[in-house]
Amino acid sequence: MPDDPAGRIVVVLDLDGVTDKAGLMDRCARDLSLPEWFGRNWDALADCLADPALWPDGSAERGLLVIVRGWREYAGKRPEEWQVAEEIFAEATDRGPGLFVTLGS
Repeated sequence: MPDDPAGRIVVVLDLDGVTDKAGLMDRCARDLSLPEWFGRNWDALADCLADPALWPDGSAERGLLVIVRGWREYAGKRPEEWQVAEEIFAEATDRGPGLFVTLGS
């Protein structure tokens, strides 16, 4: 897991090979350790990202940095869906302190 100079907990969301919304939701559930009841839809993703109670231990106090890797293939194949995903990442970052989502390579 990468280190963060600001001391935040770092989680990598690896989208390598993801080409549709279902794949994105599955990776979010897996990589972000979302609860079993995660509905695998846009609203549920936004709600889970914005809820510090669902973040990894220590993240609510230290902050959470989500690095999204391997996103370009998905963005190219499903640009409309990717735009929604980006909006959700940005909205979740704005909704509460401590969450930062950044796009990696």
